[in-house]
Amino acid sequence: MSTTTSKPMAALWMAGWLSLMLIMAVAGRETTRDLNVFEIMEVRSLIGFTLLLPIIYRSGGFKAVATKRLRQHLARNGVHYFAQLGWFYALTLIGIGQVVAIEFTMPIWTALLAATFLSERMTPWKIGAIVLGIIGVVMIVRPATGEINPGQLIALAAAIGFSISMALAKSLTRTESALAILFWMVVVQMVVGLVPTLYVWTSPSAYLWGWLFVIGVCGTFSHYCLASALRYADATIVVPMDFLRVPLTATAGWLLYSERLDAWTVLGAALILFGNLLNLKPVAPIPARAQ
Repeated sequence: MSTTTSKPMAALWMAGWLSLMLIMAVAGRETTRDLNVFEIMEVRSLIGFTLLLPIIYRSGGFKAVATKRLRQHLARNGVHYFAQLGWFYALTLIGIGQVVAIEFTMPIWTALLAATFLSERMTPWKIGAIVLGIIGVVMIVRPATGEINPGQLIALAAAIGFSISMALAKSLTRTESALAILFWMVVVQMVVGLVPTLYVWTSPSAYLWGWLFVIGVCGTFSHYCLASALRYADATIVVPMDFLRVPLTATAGWLLYSERLDAWTVLGAALILFGNLLNLKPVAPIPARAQ
């Protein structure tokens, strides 16, 4: 499934991804106070599956999401599911600042995987965007230094898992529609999480059901936006845009929870924005070899 390369379209879809992920972060904060992570992720998948059914029907039925690459879908979504679990578990062992800082090493692994396995071209602008983004994130979260503990290693493994998931998603966009990628994500993760969810299940209150519905909607359609963005641009262009999620989340924390937004956060956000502007520069064509 081919799509004309378009950085503005990729940026537009990533704006949808960032907005929905920001809303889901707030919803996640509200629900994790009372519910187990397995339960939250399972309900998210169930709601996502229900929301997709009418879209699948309007697209011609389940033949619209038929695939000949089931193993790739299983691999991508299995890795993504356990990376999510690792990220949440790391939060119980180390501070959120360290988890976020380690998570945003993901573009390094994604760029390396995309260049190695997807034959994507690395340019100085892409490298510069990644470097500036990481510096900006570190300035915002200012992780504490010290000896590496298991929580840091788990967070690093989660970041690598997210990057593998991103590279596999980019590979899938070459033959699969965004709808098919999204359908198999919710189905695989729904099946994987069923047994542990039944073990830890507690009945949510009406208030929590409201937030769970928000998570289901945002968690489902955010990945549709991401898959669509990957159809319009290389993973090494799309992923650095995700750096903006850190300053946006920090701003939401300041507005909603009175968390302090200091000068380091503003400066880090400026570096991230500058890196993304660099990443949007056109790539010079590769000179043809002399005959």
